[in-house]
Amino acid sequence: MSEAITAILPLRRWQGEKAVYHLVTFLGDEAEALAGHALMQRLEFGRSRGFGSIKVTARIGSTEWKSSVFPQDKQTEWVLLVSKKVMRAEDLAAGDECAVSVTPI
Repeated sequence: MSEAITAILPLRRWQGEKAVYHLVTFLGDEAEALAGHALMQRLEFGRSRGFGSIKVTARIGSTEWKSSVFPQDKQTEWVLLVSKKVMRAEDLAAGDECAVSVTPI
């Protein structure tokens, strides 16, 4: 099992064409660790997952769920979507800082 990647990140709101999404973005060392995991996965399986994503177990507070993180800007940023269910459970709103942990599966 992989090691958890943890950071305190702002919860951002993003308006898409069809819906509003909430997300956190991993940068710096955390993004580098995720990019390294993606590279190892690609070397092991000979291909990458859809959109270059990585399956993870995510945790904010006491809420844990399975999801994926998606690379942005040539893997220097990785995005994790946060559902309204998680936001309600952890009493979060756009702009709040939250401790986020992702463990690659």
